[in-house]
Amino acid sequence: MKHVPVLIAGGGPVGMTLARTLSSFGVRCLLVERNPTTTRHPKMDITNGRSMELFRRLGLVDSLRAAAVPEQNNFDVSWITSLAREQGGRELHRFRYPSVVDKRAEIRRRNDGSQPREPAMRVSQVKIEPVLRDAILDHPLVDARWGVAFEDFTQDEEGVSATLRTVETGATETVRCDFLAGCDGGSSLVRERLGIGLEGRAAVAHRYMIHFRSDARDILQAFGIAWHYQTARGTLIAQDDKDTWTLQTRPPPDVDVPSLDPERVLETWAGRPFAHEILVANPWFTHLLLADSYGGGRVFIAGDAAHQYIPTGGYGMNTGIGDAVDLGWKLAATVRGFAGPGLLASYESERRPVGYRNRLASERHTGVRLKIAELYQTIADPDALGRAVAALGNAENESWGLEFGYRYDGVEGDPVVYAPTTAPGARLPSVFLRDGSALYDKLGPWFTLLRFGDADPSPLIDAAPVPLETVIVDDPSVAPIYEAKLVLVRPDTHVAWRGNDCADGRDVWRKVLHPVIPTRADHIRA
Repeated sequence: MKHVPVLIAGGGPVGMTLARTLSSFGVRCLLVERNPTTTRHPKMDITNGRSMELFRRLGLVDSLRAAAVPEQNNFDVSWITSLAREQGGRELHRFRYPSVVDKRAEIRRRNDGSQPREPAMRVSQVKIEPVLRDAILDHPLVDARWGVAFEDFTQDEEGVSATLRTVETGATETVRCDFLAGCDGGSSLVRERLGIGLEGRAAVAHRYMIHFRSDARDILQAFGIAWHYQTARGTLIAQDDKDTWTLQTRPPPDVDVPSLDPERVLETWAGRPFAHEILVANPWFTHLLLADSYGGGRVFIAGDAAHQYIPTGGYGMNTGIGDAVDLGWKLAATVRGFAGPGLLASYESERRPVGYRNRLASERHTGVRLKIAELYQTIADPDALGRAVAALGNAENESWGLEFGYRYDGVEGDPVVYAPTTAPGARLPSVFLRDGSALYDKLGPWFTLLRFGDADPSPLIDAAPVPLETVIVDDPSVAPIYEAKLVLVRPDTHVAWRGNDCADGRDVWRKVLHPVIPTRADHIRA
C-alpha cells in the first residue's frame, strides 16, 4: 500500500497551493483531481494583494503575473446604463483603481506599513490553474494526478486510508496517509464523509454566466478599459482586456434561467449584435455557506469545501489560499515533528472566523449591488443616478481591512481600513528598508525573528525547536511600525510573538508550536 504524509483531494487553486506549500517545507504529498485537466470555467477574476504576498513566498508571483492582465491596465469598476453609446448609453460613475505599475509606485511612496508587499492581480481562474499545475507537476516531493477521483476514506489513531479511482479505467487503489486534506469544492465528498454540515443560506440567487471570446473592444470597452462594466442586471468582466470576457447576469425572478438563450442574453446586454464565440454558458446558484467545522481527527477541509460565497468581493479563492497556507505550514510542522497536536487544531480556530467574516462581507457587498439596482428603477436622470451610485461607494473592492487586517487573536478591526500592527495573530506589516530592499523578502521559509534595537534575541534562538532565521533591522525610520524590539514571525507572515525582551525562550516556543488545543466553543466561534 502506497504511503504519503499528506493526501490532497482536489486539484483546484487551493489544493495546488497546499501542495506547493507542503513541498516548500520538505513534506511529500499526493494530490488527486477527478477532472482530466484544469478548469474551463472562469469562476474568479482577481487574486488579491494578500494572496499575492503568499504566492510570492511560494516563488510563484512572476509566473502568475505573466498569465495575467497587462500590468499597465487599471482595475476600474464602471457603472453604466448601456454599452450602446450610439443609442444613448452612458457611463454613470467610475470607481478608479490603479494598475499594478501605479500601485507598485504607491507602495514605495507610502512606506508606512499600510501597504501590501504585492499589488493585486487581475486574472481568470482558467489562466491561474495551469500556472499552479506547472509549479507542482515536476516537483520531486509532489505526486500530482489528474483524472484520479477521491472515493472514500477511513481513519484511525495512526493515519487515514483513502480509496482512489482512476476515472478512465475504473481501477481503484488504497493509499495510506498521515493526514487528508479535502480541497474538493462546494460538493466536497471529504466534508460529506466527515458528516460536517453547512450553516447559512444555500441557493441565495439564480445567476447566468456566459464566458466568451470577442475582438469587439470598441463595443465591449465602449467607455475605455475597465475591469468591470456593471448595470442593474449584470457585470461584464474583462478577463484579459483583449479578447476574453465573462458576463455574469442576474435574471429577473420570473425568468426560467436554464432555458435562456446565451446568444440572445449576450447581445441584449451589449445593446446590439457583435462578433463573438461563446466558450461556456450555464446557469448557477450563489451560496452563503460556512462549514460547521473545518475537519475531524486527521482530516481537514479547505477552500470551497469549507466556505461558499457570492462572488462580490472576490473572497472565495482568496480565502481558500489563506486556508491552504495556514494548513500547509501546520501540517508540515507536525509531520516533521516540530509541533504538538494543538497546532493543527488551531487551523480551525484561526481560519473559520475568517471564513465567517468574509461570508458576511460578501453578503453586505451584494446588498449594495441590489440597492444600486433599485436606484436604476427609481432615478431617471443619469447624472443623479451616477451621484447616487458614487454615494453608496464600492467597499466590495476597497475592504483592505478584510484582506490584510484579519487577525487570529479574536480582535475584529474595521473591514475597510487596514491598520498595521504586530499584535500576535496579525499579519506582519510590510515595508521597504532604507537600502531599498523589502523586509518581507528577508523573511526565512520557516520562522523569522526580527530584531529592532539592542534587544537580546539569544533566549529565542537557543531554544528554537524549528528552523529560525534572525533578521537585524537597523532602520530607525521603520522600527516604530513594529511596536517591539523583538518580533517572531510565522511561516505565513502572521506574528507569533512580540516583546522588548525574552526571559524564557522555551516558554514562547511552547505556546507557539504546542498551543492548548482549542475547545469546541473556540472552533465554532463566529
